[in-house]
Amino acid sequence: MQQFGAPAQQYDRFMGRYASSLAPVFADAVGVRTGMRVCDVGCGPGALAVELAARVGAANVAAIDPAPQFAAACRERTPGADVRDGAAEQLPWDSDEFDATMASLVIGFMRDPDRGVGEMARVTRPGGTVAACMWDIATGGMRMLHLFWAAVREIDPTVVGEAAMVGTADGDIAERLRRAGLVDVASGELTAHVDYRDFDDFWEPFTFAVGPAGQFLHSLPDDRRTAVREACRTELPDGPFTLSARAWYGRGTVAARPTPTG
Repeated sequence: MQQFGAPAQQYDRFMGRYASSLAPVFADAVGVRTGMRVCDVGCGPGALAVELAARVGAANVAAIDPAPQFAAACRERTPGADVRDGAAEQLPWDSDEFDATMASLVIGFMRDPDRGVGEMARVTRPGGTVAACMWDIATGGMRMLHLFWAAVREIDPTVVGEAAMVGTADGDIAERLRRAGLVDVASGELTAHVDYRDFDDFWEPFTFAVGPAGQFLHSLPDDRRTAVREACRTELPDGPFTLSARAWYGRGTVAARPTPTG
């Protein structure tokens, strides 16, 4: 998995508030409830893990992230959970440990998404659920990022942005779950909402160089950064506003394991 270098607090300002809004909707779509043992793959600072711990108890939550500062923040926010440093492509748990294994806003950052999904299926018991979600960047349903990349393309129409990332198009996650051998695969959309105090509350987190958008902005010379800022500014009101964000999700059931012979 690709690793984020930003402090957890900066991630919280940029994407964490969206992840927190999305977490209960995603958990509902997966059917997370009391009595389950659940794993959060690519947990970041803990937006989904906190929601899972509230539903099943921290002792029934495991989580992992390749960024040490994110894993540390998740441990602080979910005391009693099994939070580890590591990547989706090589999960440190035994097979069949979890009733549900989830990856929120992560599959696009896996270095090998198919291997990551395969690992998620391995650690989930037969009959359990594997699920992932990723922002709709391909058709602009994630409004914050759509505004930013549209502004970027005003100064450079050749920029692709994040639209080519895994999971950002409808149906992509579901297809990967099927390739991993999951059955009864379903897909759909989830919606998050975030309130902003004003334009500065929207813009400042982009300057933290968090994620592909922030890193791209950081790479620009000052005059082009200013041009992107002003292009975003013209699309948003002066006072408080709310932006919606659509994510595509897929979930599937782990099939029965083959019975060993001989």
